[in-house]
Amino acid sequence: MAGTQLAHQSLRLNTAVPISVWRRSSAAPNYWGFPVYKSLENKRLGVLNSSKLTVGSLVTVPKSTFNVEGLVDFLYEDLGHVFDDQGIDRRVYDEGIRFEDPITKFESLNAYLFNISLLKTVFRPQFQLHFVKQTGPFEITTRWTVVMEYMISPWKPEMVITGTSTMGINPKTGKFCTHVDTWDSIRDNNFFSLEGLWHVMKQMSTFKTKDILGKPKYQILKRMANYEVRKYVPSLAVNGTE
Repeated sequence: MAGTQLAHQSLRLNTAVPISVWRRSSAAPNYWGFPVYKSLENKRLGVLNSSKLTVGSLVTVPKSTFNVEGLVDFLYEDLGHVFDDQGIDRRVYDEGIRFEDPITKFESLNAYLFNISLLKTVFRPQFQLHFVKQTGPFEITTRWTVVMEYMISPWKPEMVITGTSTMGINPKTGKFCTHVDTWDSIRDNNFFSLEGLWHVMKQMSTFKTKDILGKPKYQILKRMANYEVRKYVPSLAVNGTE
């Protein structure tokens, strides 16, 4: 109540701002990350008072110089090369990009690319992209599965991690400036996560069983702590007699 009264006193407004039924305006986004809204047609929404003072008029909105939807399409193509010889296109990443997952953290493009190269050398990564979508004015989220075989170990254990990557976009450059990974299988995703480290060590100490002839093939869509969601590949069974 105190916060609401203070806001009314400072802005000299008498009505609250409804937010649950607003739609995003076609106006360009602003650098502070606040979405700009306009009212639905013929509805008295999005207006703070009768003087037609809108949320968007409180700040000067600079015009965007990039297309977020274009970056979504770009990631669908570019992430397919994350672990191959072509690699990702470094031109769309800020030099000071900040990367973080439960057990890794750094803040430079060179370290970002070195980490990818290291994973490709030590493991044999298979990256499976499930979707890419815009989740904020300057944010894109991807969902993925990565399967990695630890090549240094004699028994070559297989590690499977599923999760999401939240990619922040620098509104001044149109390049990715943050990349934060969240793993489905653990609760504590903040760096440095002992739970995340234990999850990795546990998988790397497990012997990989050989594929059994006739065993259904499947893709792991989501691996949680106690269960996983699989997509099975259709198979054809043939019975015959001599």
